[in-house]
Amino acid sequence: MRLTNYFLPTLRDTPKEAQIVSHRYMLRAGMVQQASAGIYSWLPMGYRVLRKIEKIVREEQDAAGAQEVLMPTIQSADLWRESGRYDGYGKEMLRIQDRHDRDMLFGPTNEEQVTDIFRTHLKSYRALPLMLYHIQWKFRDEVRPRFGVMRGREFLMKDNYSFDLDHASAVKSYNKMFVAYLKTYARMGLKAIPMAADSGPIGGDMSHEFIILAETGESEVYYHKDWLDVDVLSQDIDIDGDLQPIVDSFLSRYAATDEKHDPSTCPVPEADLITTRGIEVGHIFYFGTKYSEAMGARVTGPDGKESPVHMGSYGVGVSRLVGGIIEASHDDRGIIWPESVAPFHIGLVNVKIDDATCTDVCEDLYRKLNGAGVETLYDDRNERTGSKLADMDLIGLPWQVVVGPRSVKNGVVEVKNRRTGETEELTPEAVINRFVG
Repeated sequence: MRLTNYFLPTLRDTPKEAQIVSHRYMLRAGMVQQASAGIYSWLPMGYRVLRKIEKIVREEQDAAGAQEVLMPTIQSADLWRESGRYDGYGKEMLRIQDRHDRDMLFGPTNEEQVTDIFRTHLKSYRALPLMLYHIQWKFRDEVRPRFGVMRGREFLMKDNYSFDLDHASAVKSYNKMFVAYLKTYARMGLKAIPMAADSGPIGGDMSHEFIILAETGESEVYYHKDWLDVDVLSQDIDIDGDLQPIVDSFLSRYAATDEKHDPSTCPVPEADLITTRGIEVGHIFYFGTKYSEAMGARVTGPDGKESPVHMGSYGVGVSRLVGGIIEASHDDRGIIWPESVAPFHIGLVNVKIDDATCTDVCEDLYRKLNGAGVETLYDDRNERTGSKLADMDLIGLPWQVVVGPRSVKNGVVEVKNRRTGETEELTPEAVINRFVG
């Protein structure tokens, strides 16, 4: 993509309403624009990142055996009355009426909707286990939406729902999602720590939050230093095998938020205990027969008797992760995107657009990189060099290739790693070999 043709409304100054790093940089990097309190339009740069994150989430859900569906944003209040949650959910739920005066709502979650799908079509244990998920927009009318996409009213969420015959089978589904979540965050370059959590209005008696470490996070986190050595992607994990030992090994490493941490009972020696801050980016729940009992989602078991199915739900804040990644990966110049979710892989900078040699080198690099499928943003604007390089640091692409008259005269261009700041000079051919080969 040529920057002269790309809609990227970057800002030099930080908008006064932006209180945290991710909100500041998302506005300054032209990723989002506020439409109203807690509701944002996603501009091209932000939308590319959102879709990269969504793709990783989808791939790990599919790998764990979940099947994708798409449920509506507007739900019938009658379903929520069946479960008993309609009156008790609170003012976060946006309640509306259609033209026929039927009570409707903008879904904050989908337990009732998916339970209705299950009870309509499935009656036998032979259909189990089953996991259905979708990636859909949600709405929760926060009293004080703030911090940009980190605590908005409208947000994109992946929510998955498991259906099993009994508690033991349900725990197996829960463990699949537990491991899938660890892999999902690791693929995004994040260190995620699962912590026992309260279930809140969703209900249930087994629940874990997934916290990513970020110095600017909203909660204080205490954890054993061994967490820093955990690399779930390097482990050969059979997602269909017995995952309980793997889950237990993770949970045996101490971790707690400031609300749960008690220094007098902490089992970790002070020398091994690390304290930092973190951000919740996912939450998983097992709630048994809470919804299936209330809504009549029953199956016939191998003994011929009917029983309510055991259920769990598993949420990932897809849009929240955009902000969370920035909070975990930035410096004072801008965002530092992990390669797996970066909007573009390379930022190609033409230092002197009216220099024929510079332009020829850039055009050749741009054509070859794009032709090989390397996502490249080409800054072909007639702007000052300092402004171009500052914008590249702000938007945080993993690599910068800077083409200027002096370097081109010597047959090389400058390649910069955004994360480390390290630079090296390579010939244009070596650049192609580096990123294409």
